[in-house]
This record gives sequence, structure tokens and C-alpha cells, in this order.
Amino acid sequence: MWNFVSPRIVFGEGALEVLDELEGRRALIVTDATLVQLGLVDRVKAHLDSAGIEVHIFDEVEPDPSVQTVQRGAKVALELAPDWIVGLGGGSPMDAAKAIWVLYEHPDMEPAAINPIGDLVLRRKARLITITTTSGTGAEVTWGIVLTDTEGQRKMGLGHPENKADIAIVDPEMAAGMPPQLTADTGLDALTHAVEGYTCTWQTDLTDGLCLSAARLVFQYLPRAVTDGSDMEARERMHNAATCAGLGFGNAMASMAHAMGHTLGAVFHVPHGRAVALFLPYTIEFGAGEEPERFAEMAAFIGCSNEGGKKAAQALAGFIRDLCQKVGNPTKVVEAGIEREAYEAQVDKMVDDAFNDTQIITAVRSPSYEQLRQLFLYAYDGQPIDF
Repeated sequence: MWNFVSPRIVFGEGALEVLDELEGRRALIVTDATLVQLGLVDRVKAHLDSAGIEVHIFDEVEPDPSVQTVQRGAKVALELAPDWIVGLGGGSPMDAAKAIWVLYEHPDMEPAAINPIGDLVLRRKARLITITTTSGTGAEVTWGIVLTDTEGQRKMGLGHPENKADIAIVDPEMAAGMPPQLTADTGLDALTHAVEGYTCTWQTDLTDGLCLSAARLVFQYLPRAVTDGSDMEARERMHNAATCAGLGFGNAMASMAHAMGHTLGAVFHVPHGRAVALFLPYTIEFGAGEEPERFAEMAAFIGCSNEGGKKAAQALAGFIRDLCQKVGNPTKVVEAGIEREAYEAQVDKMVDDAFNDTQIITAVRSPSYEQLRQLFLYAYDGQPIDF
């Protein structure tokens, strides 16, 4: 038996206007300082003001939010007693908002204890709205929470199906100001979600179509969005692609590229989308060594190869590398500006942490310790996987 978890999704230009209809007393907006400076927080606040809701702002969320940050945010929530928590931003503010909401509802809970086992029991104090300002993470529609353990230099995959948003707002106007590099990083994150959601061992009939559609949209519209940020058709289609991919992988799972990317990001602070997309072609080549068919099906759907089998899977990996290059992103670790000596010194830690990452359990081909170590080393120089 499977469950498909989704919030109410309001999408398209003008979707932010749904906030005018909201009922409540107080809202806590969880965001970052940059979005305050860009005026996006004021746009959300104006709609909440129209609804007669008192607004407070917690804007301390950093990239890859730490446990300490969400604990500070939960303390603010406990003092304010909001009945709405609004996660505004990319994946980091939305993940932080989910965690702050859980800790607000359960003040004695440690963040690391947020897990999908049993009943979590939320919505006794507040409900959650997610508003995405990037086109990539899909965090607006997923229940996963990624927090950083700064002492252990690792990312923790947390969450419970109950901590999905009540309302997810997907308004492309909120993403129109993304610079090219952020557009590329987040768009490739959406592509990785789509590919891994379709090819992981937990894929289902209900998630397959979402992942295939998302992948095709990314290949078609991401270069346009990177080249011309004012192309609102490309912005809207990428925003929709990211949400589709979020629903797809969020109700299936991600896989090895995420396990590896999480570790690279935690140790070397490579942006999430850039890290997971960098590793994606290598994990496709590795998986296709034993189980190529799902990769071949996706290759045929997006039009990069009809050969079937391992050759089509390899063509998909090449197609992804070409897209990364087209939007200016690295296809090997050395291009991410990481020195070989520093990287090799951390390889064993990254392998250990990747094996402890929840996303690795759905890989179509389970690696041994030495194989995963080789994957990290091959990816440094950009060597195609031959084992």
C-alpha cells in the first residue's frame, strides 16, 4: 500500500492573491534576509495585510539551514503564537519553516527526532503555507526536511508526511528575479528530482507521469530561463516543472545522486542543485550497468535516444552533461573549484555519510563501499563509469 501526499496547490501568475482569502490572526513568515531586501517579503505581507492578518518576520535562514537556526525560529514562534507559518523562499527557508512549525507544535522535540514513524500530530496551533521563489527544490509540495548538523558537517534528512504544507503557492512572478546561476542550479535540481523519482526503486504509476513531464519541461525551458530571465513563459514552465518533480520524487524517493550531493554540499558548501546534478550522470552510468531500462525509457520520452538498454541510458547521462554545460554548470568536481588534495582527504567521510543518507536505499544498483568511493573519485576528473 502506498500513499500520495500533496498540499492544495495554487499555481500560475497571480497565485499569490489566494492569501487575500486567508482567515487567521497572526502569521510568521520564515525567510532569508535577501528576500527581505528584494521586496518579495513585502509582496507577501501586503496580501496578508489585506486579509487582516498580523505579520511577523523571521529572516535568519541561511543556505542549508542549521539545527540552531530552526531552534531560534521555533522560539520566536512560541513567543508570537501564530496560527499560520509561511515558508517563503527556496528550499532552505521552506525546510526551515517546516521544522520550525513542528518544533512550535512540539516544543520538547529535538529536530533530529522528526521522522516519518507513527503520528506526529500537527495543526493544533498553526497551519503551513509554502511560497517558492526558486524553480527547483519542490520543497513547497514535499514533506522532507533537510537540516545541517554544523558540528558533524553533515546533512540530516528528516520529516513526516503530516508536515506537508496546507497551501503551496507556485507563482512564477516570485521567481522572475532569479539570476542566471541560481536559475541554472535550481533548474538542475528539479531535473535530478525528476530523473531519480522516475528511476528509483520506489517509483509508482502515480509518480511516473509527473517525473517524465518535469524532465521534458526542464530540458526544453531551462536554457531559455537562464539566457533570458524575463522570458515569463520559460519562468512559468520551469516553476511548474519544479513542482511536478517535487510531487513526483516526494512521493517516490530520490536516489544516489542526492546521497552523494548532500555530502559534497555539507563538506565543500557546493549549492545543492549544482552538487546533485553534477553526480547524476555518473550514478546513471553506474545504475545502468545492471538495470538500464528505466533510464532508457526516460531517454526515449525526452527524445535523446531510442536505442534502448545501456546505450540509451548512457545517452541520457550525456544529454544531462550537455545541459549542464549549456547553462554553465560543472560536469566534474574539479570544475566546482575544489582542490584535489582537499577532496581526496574528505572522500572516506563523504562515502560514509552517503551510505548513511536515506536517499541511497532506493538505488537501482546498490554500491559496495569501494564502488561508491570510486564513484566519488571518477566524478572528480569527469571519468565515465566503467565498473
